[in-house]
Amino acid sequence: MLTKVFGSAVFGVEATTITVEVNVNRGVGYHLVGLPDNAIKESNYRIAAALLNNGYKIPGKKITINMAPADLRKEGSAYDLTLALGILTASGQIQSENLEKYIIMGELSLDGSLQPIKGALPIAIKAREEGFTGFILPTDNAKEAAIVSDLKVYGVENIKAVINFFDTGSPLEQTIVDTRAEFYKNLDFPEFDFSDVKGQESIKRCMEIAAAGGHNIILIGPPGAGKTMLAKRLPSILPPMTLQEALETTKIHSVVGKIKNMGLMNQRPFRSPHHTISDVALVGGGAYPQPGEISLSHNGVLFLDELPEFKRGVLEVMRQPLEDREVTISRARFTVTYPSSFMLVASMNPS
Repeated sequence: MLTKVFGSAVFGVEATTITVEVNVNRGVGYHLVGLPDNAIKESNYRIAAALLNNGYKIPGKKITINMAPADLRKEGSAYDLTLALGILTASGQIQSENLEKYIIMGELSLDGSLQPIKGALPIAIKAREEGFTGFILPTDNAKEAAIVSDLKVYGVENIKAVINFFDTGSPLEQTIVDTRAEFYKNLDFPEFDFSDVKGQESIKRCMEIAAAGGHNIILIGPPGAGKTMLAKRLPSILPPMTLQEALETTKIHSVVGKIKNMGLMNQRPFRSPHHTISDVALVGGGAYPQPGEISLSHNGVLFLDELPEFKRGVLEVMRQPLEDREVTISRARFTVTYPSSFMLVASMNPS
């Protein structure tokens, strides 16, 4: 029997819907095709244990799973739940009439509980665009995905709840978030406040001017003068983020998995990488491109402490992103563009 279940893959800060086709037939074997990486290939062990511990099993038949589009590389362990439900439905162990109306994602533990995934927000945005009814995902990511309106988001803790939802119609609890209320609630409570700084009137005025115009700034002073303390408090005097800016920033942080049990980011990001950072870690990249520090500080502040200690090559690669406010990373198979509109703050000791 053939079953289709829908998941999603994240490339850059955008998601692409993945169709998981599961076919169970006579014979023996477990065949997973469609360019899965090692984490997905290992999923059959996690799925087998999780199903067994919840009263189900992987059938002793020939199981063929295709992850379409087959030419896109799929990575990560977030497809465990998608594959498990496809196998249960295709083997006739559960009835799932409305399976194709939902995007289903989640990493399985051996007892059937669900671990958080990366990129829940871009996936939810794509699911709404493509007309899916709902999005089923781990509880830890539910608040993040519920930012998206006109999409039913269900945070679940165990695979048993999802099986009962499709098999017996047992309801799942929908996560509903008032995005605007959540966003404005903590807007006026920064972690570090500029009013903490006593004295230093001239440098405070310089930083206020830089913040007002969004100019980059370099602080030169002896150790202990308060350069780092001032830089950390700079985001608190920048204009509050708009809802659109908050959505952009949350999307980038969602892709790298830095948002758990958290809705929309409402404070401007402050990133302070160590001076041993590589150029790839700063601008982004890797075999599977990930956002770098300049993209994680989008709509916020990138602070380079001890500027002369940074490698020349690292500083040179920032030229184009500073000018274009975005960075494009090209690989043989695909190209991704990350936003990188940040305010650069650097500090150094007098030479």
